[in-house]
Amino acid sequence: NELSSTDSESDFYKYWIDWFVSLEGNEYFCAVDEEYVTDRFNLTNLNTEVLHYQKALELITDNLPNKPMTNELREQVEKSAMHLYGLVHARYIMTARGLSKMYEKYKHGEFGLCPRYHCSQHPLIPVGLSDIAFKEKVKLYCPRCEDIYCPKSRKHSRLDGAYFGTGLPHMIFLNYPANRPAPSEQRY
Repeated sequence: NELSSTDSESDFYKYWIDWFVSLEGNEYFCAVDEEYVTDRFNLTNLNTEVLHYQKALELITDNLPNKPMTNELREQVEKSAMHLYGLVHARYIMTARGLSKMYEKYKHGEFGLCPRYHCSQHPLIPVGLSDIAFKEKVKLYCPRCEDIYCPKSRKHSRLDGAYFGTGLPHMIFLNYPANRPAPSEQRY
């Protein structure tokens, strides 16, 4: 049973967020601070975009009551929690703390490296082509050649681009201008 394996895996982690970001395919996400997730201002209007919003939020914040739920409802709540986390993540990575976490992942090449030869394996940054969920999958931006690529891995290419937003690369280099790479002098 898929749900029972998910339940046993989540027991290994103290917090739902730690479990979620550790899942295979979720390496592009950073851990959103609990204070950010519990601040109602940061969740404005997300209740209109997420089915079972309250239960999903309770699951993310590890406050879901131990009331019996049908397997179907539990599965819907888990999917809603993952979607809600993605939407909160998109907002969080625009904050100073979130940008710092994403910048560190970028510096360490955790999102992948540019496939173009003249970019000399420059690190990539995840970017969405739309801020609206379910419109576009995540892409990877190379600040050196200023081009966009599809993730090599299928597990990453399934992530919604809205979970990273359209402005992450721009915000990173607005906040860390000294680390903006010079465009490649060599042309193809």
